[in-house]
Amino acid sequence: MTEPPTAPFAPFEWMLSARYLGARRKDGFISVIAGFSFLGIMLGVATLIIVMAVMNGFRKELLDKILGLNGHILVQPLETPLTDWKDMAERLSLVPGIRLAAPVVDGTALASSSGASGVLVRGIRADDLKKLTSIADNIKQGSIEGFDENQGVAIGQRLADQLSLHAGDAITLVAQHGAVTPMGVMPRIKKCEVRAIFEIGMSEYDASMVFMPIAEAQSYFNRDKDVTAVEIFTADPARIDQFRKAVTEAAGRPVFLVDWRQRNSTFFNALQVERNVMFLILTMIVLVAALNIVSGLIMLVKDKGSDIAILRTMGASRGSIMRIFLITGASIGVVGTSVGLVVGLLVCLNIDSIRQFLSWLTSADLFPRELYFLSKLPAEIDFGETSAVLIMALTLSLLATLYPSWHAARLDPVEALRR
Repeated sequence: MTEPPTAPFAPFEWMLSARYLGARRKDGFISVIAGFSFLGIMLGVATLIIVMAVMNGFRKELLDKILGLNGHILVQPLETPLTDWKDMAERLSLVPGIRLAAPVVDGTALASSSGASGVLVRGIRADDLKKLTSIADNIKQGSIEGFDENQGVAIGQRLADQLSLHAGDAITLVAQHGAVTPMGVMPRIKKCEVRAIFEIGMSEYDASMVFMPIAEAQSYFNRDKDVTAVEIFTADPARIDQFRKAVTEAAGRPVFLVDWRQRNSTFFNALQVERNVMFLILTMIVLVAALNIVSGLIMLVKDKGSDIAILRTMGASRGSIMRIFLITGASIGVVGTSVGLVVGLLVCLNIDSIRQFLSWLTSADLFPRELYFLSKLPAEIDFGETSAVLIMALTLSLLATLYPSWHAARLDPVEALRR
């Protein structure tokens, strides 16, 4: 005997699913399980979206800060010092896709005023410094106009705060390698005027970078009219491999190239590993919530055994019974995922305001700049990753309903009515 045909997802199937989801006194425990399943999926999806957005924000902000100050390709000399740096910089700047070729002189020193701090001194031409938008667009005090015409320097905001300096104040730089005397190597001491104070937003640079006119830096670090390297900034750092051959040919001499991926490989690889591990760990929250759906539906099927038997004797097909419990379980997953998406997006859009409120509430610094390098908590929502989270949550929720629904459809009406 064939079962009477039933239209898939008929209105009565939706009605019964909604009734089973409702909180009734005798089904209170089942409703509690359904509620916890909903909360688990909602929190799992929201947490995944928030964590992935914050980690994407970290990577993007750090990448922007690092590449905004350091060259995408570092050209270093081989065999002989880089004394022809002016001609080389001109040739490199003509390569298509290169927006800046900046010769630099790098050295370490001790900066002192009311306090002391180790710094990286970078000698650079004024025109090149103006083209570094991460510096030129973030001057908080003073100006870099006429940077080559005086012996002044530009320092970071955090360094200025540490040493209690303002634009126009004097700063003393002490280099380890100075003049050779009968008494030994004497430290080289130089007093400079603070011409400008900048704030990039990355605490490591704001607390340790000092920019000096390139001629002054050559004299200060005993460079014989040569430079440390030429920093190259390209139009697209992601396509850095396409520039290596052209840069080598334009250099016109033996050089050693190091791109930004090689210089920061350990740091960004660690971020990627941490991101992948966090995704796997937080996925467990959604998986546990899906298992709660399984247990809740199994208990619901057991409790509604007589109802299922009556529906079967009234002509409901096994497919209808299966769809009723499928809708019941899937509704928890769909609603939980949707609410989790909304909560996650709202938190991501207001992440730094929430961080400031929690810091005020707990009287603790929840995002120390010295530890995390950035001055604010970033969040970058990626459409692809967010879609993957939603698909994963919905798939787990749907899979969790299959066995209980199949078990309900296979229930024998005769045996169920005997209980």
